[in-house]
Amino acid sequence: MEARWETPMPLTRITLREDTPAATRQAIADAVHDAMTTVIGIPPGDRFQIIERRSADELIFDPHYLGVDRHNVVFLQIALVRGRPDELKQRLYREIAQRLAAVGIRPEDLVITLVENDRADWSIGNGHAQLLDPELLARHGISAVTPGASH
Repeated sequence: MEARWETPMPLTRITLREDTPAATRQAIADAVHDAMTTVIGIPPGDRFQIIERRSADELIFDPHYLGVDRHNVVFLQIALVRGRPDELKQRLYREIAQRLAAVGIRPEDLVITLVENDRADWSIGNGHAQLLDPELLARHGISAVTPGASH
């Protein structure tokens, strides 16, 4: 059983070539979300993703940086509340790479960054910092404390 972190609301930005077929884009989005649900324990309904389609000349990357041979890069930028240990992050990277390989994305072409922040850095509508509201979180079955995180 994977660790469960009861902090919701990752925001995932998926940036890829504009000629990526719609079915592949959807499969990528599904695979990334499923990996986060499995590994870091986000609720299945907690899904916020942005898919950016770019022309090839707008995706600038070193094709051989750190000895990785990449050709058709897919960038994933995942913003989430801090507090997950490095080992869990590494499992997430592996799980995403495996799931995307199953939909035709080479692991070498995948660049993932996690952008961590604090609960106060999120407003999920209405100009309110919902993740700072313990009563609201409790009503939705979400812990008001993230293990290892600053508050």
